Amino acid sequence: MSLDPLAPGTLALAEEFGLSRDEYDLVLEKLGRTPNVTELGVFSVMWSEHCSYKSSRVHLAKFPTKAPHVIYGPGENAGAIDIGEGLAAIFKMESHNHPSFIEPFQGAATGVGGILRDVFTMGARPIAIMNALRFGEPEHPKTRKLVDGVVSGISFYGNCVGVPTVGGETNFDARYNGNILVNVFCLGIAPKDRIFTAAAKGANNPVVYVGAKTGRDGIHGATMASAEFDDNSEAQRPTVQVGDPFLEKLLIEACLELMATDAIIGIQDMGAAGLTSSSVEMASKGEAGIELILDQVPAREEGMTPYEFMLSESQERMLMVLKPGREGQAQAIFEKWGLDAAVIGHTTDTGNLTLKWHGQTVCDIPLGPLADEAPKYERPYVQPLKAIALTDGEHKRLSDEFPGFANSLSRLMAEPDQASKRWIWEQYDRHVQGDTLADSGSDAAIVRLYGSRRALAMTCDVTPRYVEADAYEGGKQAVAEAWRNLTAVGAKPLAVTDNLNFGNPQRPEIMGQIVHAIEGMAEACRDLDFPVISGNVSLYNETNGQAILPTPTIGAVGLIDNLERRATADRLAQGDVLVLVGDASGHLGQSIYARDLFKLGGQAPKVDLAIEKKNGDFVRGLIHEGLVRACHDISDGGVAVAAAEMALGSDVGVALGYQGELTDAQFLYGEDQARYLVALPSQQVDKLDARARGAGVNYLVIGDVGGREISFLGASGVREGVNLGELRHAHESWLPTYMKKAH
Repeated sequence: MSLDPLAPGTLALAEEFGLSRDEYDLVLEKLGRTPNVTELGVFSVMWSEHCSYKSSRVHLAKFPTKAPHVIYGPGENAGAIDIGEGLAAIFKMESHNHPSFIEPFQGAATGVGGILRDVFTMGARPIAIMNALRFGEPEHPKTRKLVDGVVSGISFYGNCVGVPTVGGETNFDARYNGNILVNVFCLGIAPKDRIFTAAAKGANNPVVYVGAKTGRDGIHGATMASAEFDDNSEAQRPTVQVGDPFLEKLLIEACLELMATDAIIGIQDMGAAGLTSSSVEMASKGEAGIELILDQVPAREEGMTPYEFMLSESQERMLMVLKPGREGQAQAIFEKWGLDAAVIGHTTDTGNLTLKWHGQTVCDIPLGPLADEAPKYERPYVQPLKAIALTDGEHKRLSDEFPGFANSLSRLMAEPDQASKRWIWEQYDRHVQGDTLADSGSDAAIVRLYGSRRALAMTCDVTPRYVEADAYEGGKQAVAEAWRNLTAVGAKPLAVTDNLNFGNPQRPEIMGQIVHAIEGMAEACRDLDFPVISGNVSLYNETNGQAILPTPTIGAVGLIDNLERRATADRLAQGDVLVLVGDASGHLGQSIYARDLFKLGGQAPKVDLAIEKKNGDFVRGLIHEGLVRACHDISDGGVAVAAAEMALGSDVGVALGYQGELTDAQFLYGEDQARYLVALPSQQVDKLDARARGAGVNYLVIGDVGGREISFLGASGVREGVNLGELRHAHESWLPTYMKKAH
C-alpha cells in the first residue's frame, strides 16, 4: 500500500481495513486523536477476529484449563503439559482455512509452517503433525483441485522439514463447497525446565529479527481470515503467504541451539499479523514497551512502507528479545545456519508500541488497547435449532428396508467419508525421525518418546453433522470421541487443543451454535479430566450467507507408559473372539447408514459422560493388563464399519452374529456412544467377564476372527458375507479413482 504512513487514518479507510464504525470511534477514544495510516493498520489487525477472538473470548473462559500436569494453558503460543521424566509435551492446533481455499497449495503448506513455529517457539522439537480436512461435495467443480492442492501443500512442507504427518481425518460435504477447512496440529517435546514464552520483560533489551526477509505477501491475511467470502474472494490471492520448508528447518535448528544457551528473554513467531502481533504480544505479556526501527528490518522488496512491514505475513520469521550483550552469540549461531538476522529495536518502559522510519516516529500506540483492552463482544445468540427426531415411519423404514449386510457394508465403506484415505496419507512421510509406531490406520497415532519405553498418542476428532443436529451434545461427543480414541490404544488421556470452525458470529443462530458447542465441550472436558491447554477460533467460514457445518475440531494427546501394553485396530489374530464393550440401543439418528443410504437425518446420539468414563477406564485397564491387543472405538458406521476396519487392517476375516431385541440395521449401524470393539483369545473371556462384573460394564461377545470374509448372522438365520478382497477394493478405490478424473 503506497499511502503516506503519516496520512490520517479515516473512517473510510478503517472500514476498508475491516473495522466497524463503532470500532473506529473506539480507536479515536483510546488514542485521544486520529490515528495515522500505519497506526490504523496496526489496530485493524490486532482487533480482527483472527487475532483478538473478540466474539469468542467470553465463552472460551468456560473451558477447564488447569490440572496438576498442566504447565502452560491457553495464552501462550502452544499449551504445555508435564509427561514425567523431566519432559513436557507442547502442542496446539491452528486453522488455515481461508488461505487454503484461495490458494490451496500455499495455504495448506504455510498452515503447517505456522503450527510448527508455534511449537518450537516454546523450545520444543516438533515430533508429529496431524491434520483435519473438510472439503465440499465431490461433484463440486472445485473440490478435486482443492483436495489435490491441500494434500500436496501439507506433504510438501511436512516432508521437507522432516516432521512426520501421522494422522488426521478427511470429510466431504456440500456445506464446505465455499469454505474448506484445513486444521493442522503439531506436537513437540521439550525439557520441562526449559520452556520459553513470549514475555519480553525489562527495558533496553535488544529485539532481534531472524529468518526470511520481509515481503508483501500475506498483507492483511488476518483481516481476510476474519471476513466472509463472496464470489470475488479468489481475487484475494495476494493475502496468501508463500512458504519455504527448508528455511523453516534451518530456523528450527538455529532457535533450538540458541535456546540451549541462556541468551533469550522472550521469543515469538511471526504468524497472523506478522511483526505487529509478535511485537505487541511480547511487549504486553512482559508488561513493557517496544520500539522498532523499521529501516533495519530485512526486506526482499523495494519501497516497502511501515504499514507493509508491520502487516506482512511473510513466513519463516521469528522475533526475540535477548539479554543485553548476547547479540553476537545469537548472530554467530544464525550465520552458522545461513539465516538473515538483525537487531531491529529494543524494549522500553513506556508501555507503548513505537515505530521509527527514516528517523520519524510513524506509530506510537499504548499496548493496552491493542491487547487486553481490545474489543470483547457478548454477541446476541439464540438457542440453535435441534434436528427433529426420526419418525416412527422413518425408523421402520430404516429397519424394514435394510438392504442386506453385504450390500449395505460394501456401499457404506465406499462412500466418500468412509472410503480409505490411503491416497492422502501415503503422500505424507509418516515415519521420518523413526519413532512412529502407529499412524493413519489407528484410532490414535502413536509416537515413541525417543530412546524410551514410553510413547505419546494423539488424535483429531469431531462429527460436524452431530454438532449441527445438537450443538451441545455434538460438542460433548467431539471431546468424548477424542478421549475414546486415545483410550483405544491404551493411552491415558491428558489434555486437549481445539480448533473451533464456525460461520458468521454476527448471526444469532451461528453464535448460538458456538456458545452451545463450547458449553458441551467444556462439560465433557470437566467430567473426563481433560483440560483445554491451547486452541484456535476460526469464524466467518461462510460464503454468500451459506455457513459451513459447525466443526469444533478436537486435538488430543495421551500417554502410554509401557509400549508393550498398547493396542491398535489392526491386531486381530486368527482364533480371537470379538467383544462389544458398552450398551447398544440401536440409535440410527444422524448415522451414516441413515444419511448415506436413506438420505435421512434425525437426532444426534446422546453422550453420557459417566458411562464414557466407566467404559473407557475399563477398556484401558484391559489393555494395560495385556488382555487386549486389538481395540477400536465405535463411531461413524457403528459395529459393522468398526469390525470391517479391524478386519481390513489386520487382513483377516470376522464372523459377526446377533439375535436380540435390536433389528439387524440397529445392531450393525447404530451409533450409540461409549462403545468399543476389543479382540482377545477365547480362553481369556472369563477374565474379561470377571473384570466387567467388577466394573459394572456391559459387554457382548459378537463374533469370531478368522477366514477371508466379513460375515453376519442376523435375524434371518442365514449368514451373509462379503469377501475381504472385494470389500478392500470397494473401500480403497473410491478416492484414487476420483482423483484420477479430469479436472
